[in-house]
Amino acid sequence: MGHVNNAVYLTYLEQARFSQWGALWGFGEQPVPGNRKPGVILARVEIDYRKPARYGDRLEIRIALAGIGRSSFTYEYEVAGTDGAVVAVARSVQVMYDYGLGHPVPVPDDIR
Repeated sequence: MGHVNNAVYLTYLEQARFSQWGALWGFGEQPVPGNRKPGVILARVEIDYRKPARYGDRLEIRIALAGIGRSSFTYEYEVAGTDGAVVAVARSVQVMYDYGLGHPVPVPDDIR
């Protein structure tokens, strides 16, 4: 249909988060044996589409921490074209999660 499919924006947001986490706390590096850091799960995401992005457009994903709770944190995003026009705005909630225990855990101090 000539525009970026709505589901692709979830991948854009994910790439922005993973890039930030890699820069801030080494997310994605090889795990250290015995290190039991919790994982992160996506609990909620909402996207408001402002104008269509087209195939081949170069987009900038802007990400900001909107809030942090006991076991979760919230990001706000802007997806913008090279002309600066906002294509979409989004918000996501991530939860620190212990996969071994099967439940949320507090955000570690070194990540906070």
